[in-house]
Amino acid sequence: MSETMCAGAPELESMGNGVWVAPGARIIDRSGRRRLPIGWDSYPSIARTSVIVDKSSLIADVIDAGYSAVLFCRPRRFGKSLNMTMMKSFFEMAPSEMAPAGGRAARAGADAGEPTSNPFVGTAVWEANDGAYREHFGAYPVVYLTLSAVKGLTWDESLGAISQAVASEYERHGELRSCPRLSPAELDYFDRIASARGSESDVAASLSRLCELLAKGSGRPAVLLVDEYDAPVMAGYANGYYAQAVSFLKSWLMGAVKSGGESVALSCLTGVQRVTKESVFSDLNNLVVDTPLTTRFDERFGFTEEEVAALASYLGKSDRTDLETARDWYDGYRFGNADVYNPWSVLNYFDNNCEPDTCWANTSENGVVGSAVKHASATTLGRIYSLLEPGGTVQEPLELGVVFPDVGVREGALWSMLYLAGYLTTDDVRRPNDSGEQRRLRVPNREVRTLFAREVMRRFRSVAGGAGRLSELHRHLITGDADALSRELGRILSESASSFDLSSENSVHMLLLGLCFGIVGYVDPLSNREFGSGRPDIRLEPDPELDASRSPVPGQRPLVTIEIKFARRHADGMSDALEELAQSELDQISARGYDGGKLPAGATGRVRWGIAVCGKRVATAFERAQ
Repeated sequence: MSETMCAGAPELESMGNGVWVAPGARIIDRSGRRRLPIGWDSYPSIARTSVIVDKSSLIADVIDAGYSAVLFCRPRRFGKSLNMTMMKSFFEMAPSEMAPAGGRAARAGADAGEPTSNPFVGTAVWEANDGAYREHFGAYPVVYLTLSAVKGLTWDESLGAISQAVASEYERHGELRSCPRLSPAELDYFDRIASARGSESDVAASLSRLCELLAKGSGRPAVLLVDEYDAPVMAGYANGYYAQAVSFLKSWLMGAVKSGGESVALSCLTGVQRVTKESVFSDLNNLVVDTPLTTRFDERFGFTEEEVAALASYLGKSDRTDLETARDWYDGYRFGNADVYNPWSVLNYFDNNCEPDTCWANTSENGVVGSAVKHASATTLGRIYSLLEPGGTVQEPLELGVVFPDVGVREGALWSMLYLAGYLTTDDVRRPNDSGEQRRLRVPNREVRTLFAREVMRRFRSVAGGAGRLSELHRHLITGDADALSRELGRILSESASSFDLSSENSVHMLLLGLCFGIVGYVDPLSNREFGSGRPDIRLEPDPELDASRSPVPGQRPLVTIEIKFARRHADGMSDALEELAQSELDQISARGYDGGKLPAGATGRVRWGIAVCGKRVATAFERAQ
């Protein structure tokens, strides 16, 4: 393999032993097979068999920061679990060293030249500061727990899952059974938890007790790593046992995380949401919370532009179009001062021969978005629509200490949850702890925009009476069948009263706009954007990347412009009055040049609609132009 992997790509310099470096990036592939670690999060396994984008500088950052406890809040599939297993692999001493101190201090030096037994040789943390961080390699007992699978429908199910996870971690440290430093009572407690026979109070104390036993047995304080700590809280909120989950986690985490320096040298936790206030972390004054707004660890989660380019170069996939497509679909996040890509989606993109798809959206838990769209008021729905338009933003403060019962009660809590979960991002990261700071929130990339649009379409398929009826409505819009469109809209207006308060022009506008999402061959609708000498209510443009055969009516893909009028009251002659209003709205389109000038790419003509609504009654006026 040449040192310049691809023409026009960053030059990768081989450092030997499967390590390649480029400015701002380090790629490691001990196997040389260029295998991507799709769905894996065990660092030792990946280091032996797959390509790694080296994020080991996180370990140096954590050591240098000197915090006793850190909570990393990042979206799902952004490398949290891999980083946690990486830290476990780096810090953890061998089980044989639970006995009185022996060869522990010599381990780093002994393994330094044996890459098969030391996955960190050649990594950034291993080489940094002339090897200064190697003294921490293999120097601590480690407690590692992941709660990602704790998602029971009842609290008893989730408590049972936590008990089993704790029992497995106790059993992983079975060497303590032969440790002469532990008393019979301590050994009895150990066996009770390891066999999952402990009471709820036993389990609640199990985390701090295991740290104490390991510290006593090894003579060294433990490193505590808890991955996806918030999974039980989110399951509790969804299934009605939120208070029980929070109460248990508060007790379970408190003793261990708060005992920094005694039995615990360092605690690191990860999660999506920062559950605070009267909840899990209310009494943990030594916990430092790192969110996407903060800067200390900003580029350690997600891939930077340099890392994506270096990875593409190593894989031989660094065509300019491929990289531009990756940027459009998967870039756009801002973590502190770093611009980052979604790492899960990038890996799947390269693994799928650079064919873009909604990789993260298909695997992540999208209930927050689905619920937001399904239950949104006309006002909130309008703000979601605005986010989906090119350059669209919503200005909101972010209160990142979310308490789940706030969601659905305070609108601001919804935007904060969408931000933490990775569906929104912001470039306004100053004063990260100021919950009153107004921040411009935006959808990060095409992948997430597609997810939002999909949830909008799902809601409005239901409003329209199913996918078939919605497709027919789209067909009427394209062909100009005014009678059929009036009948369908009248039916929808009659049946949507439970979903929309049709008492204003805005509420009708939001309903009609939602019905225009998902038209085959068209991009998402534009609302109140400047065209001609004003702002047309709704504008539907063909997707320039698709040909005219992709349309509800093959061969016809016109530019569609819609003006809407809402009438609160009418006297006798309501039908005639509505028809006149619809015609006046239609006339306004041409009078103000809303669809004038050069047609958008791919458009086959112009279609204009005036729509007037009063209560459940509707009238339409139609015109076709070239």
